[in-house]
Formats: sequence, C-alpha cells, structure tokens
Amino acid sequence: MSKIGFIGLGIMGRPMAGHLLDAGHELTTVKRGKLDETLASKGIKELDDPRAVAEASEVVITIVPDTPDVEQVLFGEGGVVEGLKPGTLVIDMSSIAPIATREFARRITDAGGEYVDAPVSGGEGGAINAALTIMVGATEAGFGRARPLLEIMGKTITHIGGHGAGQTCKVANQIVVALTIEAVAEGLLFASKAGADVAKVRESLLGGLAQSKILDVHGERMIQRTFDPGFRIRLHQKDLNLALEGARSLNLALPGTANAQQLFQACAAHGGADWDHAGILRALEALADHEVGS
Repeated sequence: MSKIGFIGLGIMGRPMAGHLLDAGHELTTVKRGKLDETLASKGIKELDDPRAVAEASEVVITIVPDTPDVEQVLFGEGGVVEGLKPGTLVIDMSSIAPIATREFARRITDAGGEYVDAPVSGGEGGAINAALTIMVGATEAGFGRARPLLEIMGKTITHIGGHGAGQTCKVANQIVVALTIEAVAEGLLFASKAGADVAKVRESLLGGLAQSKILDVHGERMIQRTFDPGFRIRLHQKDLNLALEGARSLNLALPGTANAQQLFQACAAHGGADWDHAGILRALEALADHEVGS
C-alpha cells in the first residue's frame, strides 16, 4: 500500500483514482468544490493545496488539462515541489509539451524527487475499465517504481524512453487519432450523401482493411449522433497545437494535422469546443450541407 497524492479528478482522473483506491492505496487530493461521492465513499481525503498533498505522499500523480496547469501544480505557490520529500515519485499523466516536460523533470530531480511522464490514451471508457494505453518517459529506475501503479490504471504500458519521450509519443498518438476520426467522418458522410445505409457501411468496413477502434467507437457515435464528451474537442485542439508547434521547431510539415485542427476550430466556432472529438463530423456536414443518416 502506498500513500498517493492524486491531483486532477476530471473525466479521466476520477475513475483512475478509483482504481488505485480499490487496490488498497491511500489517496489524498486537493480540495476543489464538491468531492465525487464515489471517491469519498472509498476514503480519499482532501487537503488544502498541492504542497500539503506532497507532504502526505510517497507518490504524487497529476492529470490536469495543459502545460501551464502542470507547472502551476508542481511549481506555483503552494505547489508540489514545496512539500516534496527526498525520493518522492512524481508521475504526470497529463498531455503536455515534451520540451516543458523535460524541464519539469529536471526541476523535480534537482529537488530530490523522481519524475515520470506517463500520458494516457483510451478516453473515458479506457479510464473506467482500467484499459488505458500509457506511454512513459522516465529513467529505468523511475519506470520500475511507477509501473506497478500504472498497471492498476492501464492495460498497455510502454517505456518509450527518457523524460519527455512519453509526451512525444502522446502527441504522435493524437495526430493519428485526429486524422483517423476525420477519415471516418468523411467516409460516413460520403456514404450517406450517396444514399447508402451508413450503419451497414460501417458494419462492412469493420470487416476489412479500414477496420479500426475509431471506426468502431466513434463511427457509432457519429451514426447515433451522441457527442457528449468522452474527450473534448478543445483538449484535442490543445494536443494538435503541441504537434504543430513541435513541427515548426523541427522544420516539419504536417498538412493533415493542420487540416484536422481547422475542422476542430470550425466546431469550436459553432459552440462545440466541449463536444466529443467525434463531433468533427459536424464541421464536415456543414460544408456538405448534409447530415449523416438524413
């Protein structure tokens, strides 16, 4: 049993923290409004700030929206680094900038801690089912310490390389996911406009080379028009910004990524920043003046 600080109880963090509690670990978190009743019933305790969480913990896990949020939690006033004890393991499971991650790792290491970047893929369903894919950037020692905890929350755990490598892998993941969602949306829109039964088209495609988890899960979302967020468009926009900023620094062209970002921006402009990212379909439907299934 470990004493774990868990900061970031959002759509992903709530079930992830729940799995750690179910495994017998003691969890503390930062007090932020009303505490989730399920987590409260499992014994998670609230403390005033990240510093207090770090003081009470052997391991601190963060999963917050963006790079500045991680920096604030770790290094802001009352931040984790102020309460860090020698040897404390800090695992950041947010999706943030790889370059900033390497700097955060240096600062935590200089303060006597061990830093691991471990962003996740799999969405809300993966978090609920403890089936996340987790991409890890760490030293061998850091990975060895983190792995038993990561295995409670995820199914596929891969040590990609040193600090920042996990975040680089996550950016690549988000490029592939965005372009595949766009491809599924375009395919279903084409089929619908041509008069085909899109449900049967999806069923057929799932048996061929076009088969993918995104066609399975998000194709169904598109047909059923269920765009409540498993992963919000605004968060995918943030990830694609990281990809495009990184591409500029590498003198690299990512035209498909840029196009997907523009379609997400069109969704946001129509009030869809908090739609599920399968809602990219709506931007394409607006361009086609046709709704899938109509």
